[in-house]
Parts: sequence; C-alpha cells; structure tokens
Amino acid sequence: MPLTRAGVALGNKLFGAAILRKDDLSLVVADTNNEIDNPLWHGEVHTLKKFYELPSDQRPEPNDCIFFATHEPCSLCLSAITWTGFDNFYYLFGYTDTADRFNIPHDLNILEQVFKVKGGAYARENDFWKSFDLRQLITGLDEDVRLTLEARVKALEKIYAELSDGYQSSKEDSNIPLS
Repeated sequence: MPLTRAGVALGNKLFGAAILRKDDLSLVVADTNNEIDNPLWHGEVHTLKKFYELPSDQRPEPNDCIFFATHEPCSLCLSAITWTGFDNFYYLFGYTDTADRFNIPHDLNILEQVFKVKGGAYARENDFWKSFDLRQLITGLDEDVRLTLEARVKALEKIYAELSDGYQSSKEDSNIPLS
C-alpha cells in the first residue's frame, strides 16, 4: 500500500503486486505501477522486473511463490506472469471493478478488441497457471474468518477508492498512453 500511494502521488495508476513464498508467506518483493517512467511498467510487470533483479542465489523459483496482484492482470501482465514461470496468481479487484469502480476500462477493451474475449472471459485455469479471485475465495471460508476478511476487504476498497480519486484527478497531467 505505501508503494502504491507513492506511485499514485506521482501520477501512476493504482495497480501493484507482491510475490510471496508459498511455504511461509514471507514477502520476496513488492512493487507498484510505474507507467510514468515506462508505459510497460504495469504493477505486475514492474514487480516481476524487481523479482528478476534479485541475485539468482537469493531468488526463489517462481513455482515456489504466490503471485498476488491488486487487480486482475491485463493481457500484458497475464503474458508476463506466464513467461516468467509462475503457476498461479491471486487478485483482489476483477476487471469489472477496474472498469466500473476505478474508471480504467482498458483491460476489458483490449481483451475484447484484440482477442475477441467478451467480459474478460480468459481461461482462468490453463496449462500454465491457475488464477484466484480473493473475494470469491473468502466467500467459502468459515464465518468468523470470512467476516474478518470481508471487513479487511471493505477497508481496502475504501483506500483504493481514495487512490482512484487521486489518480483520476491527475491523470490528464501524465504522459501515460492509456491513462
């Protein structure tokens, strides 16, 4: 969250990602969108860049990690996750949230225009990876855990709404091609 806040303050979109070790959920690396430096530095891609900048003897294998994205990855980021060997990714906000809540419809538009995929209906489980919508996973948990996590998601939704307002009010000043 601190990285995303700082990135949005600079004019970047509110997307971020983190890579965690599967065995103990410790953080390997986290980063955020950096499109003001390079339009390819989406939150997920920039995080993967940082991951592969780690010394090889300190970098876990991608299959030993959980890839977490704040938002459902766009086609660029889906490809980057695939090419870098991760067998999974989890996300908090889906494409509809990105389009409707955050007024950033590009993911759905690109999937429809380039790949003729309606409503973001890519194969969420395939030979490369499985993807998981965190909010859907939460609904299947025991009530006490579910209620705690739903409250945390509501708090995050509020924070991201504020970040979105900040991004939307400043995006005209950025040089991001698809702002």
